[in-house]
Amino acid sequence: MNSIKHINNALKELDDEVQTILLNWDIPLNEKDNLMLPILQQKKVLTQTLEDLIYLKEHPPTPNQPCGISKYRSN
Repeated sequence: MNSIKHINNALKELDDEVQTILLNWDIPLNEKDNLMLPILQQKKVLTQTLEDLIYLKEHPPTPNQPCGISKYRSN
């Protein structure tokens, strides 16, 4: 699935952005928090989407049936 590959690439880019912010000593800590919050929120959404896509890839739904993703999620 191309979407899984693209999400993995996006997650790596977000990790790189977080590392860049963390390693920049010129940015005050409270500003780092403000910069990283939207990045970490994006990462959370992408991670859940990736888990859902992997689940669907491994457990394809039968025709005319719900996909059943809500059954495997713990949250």
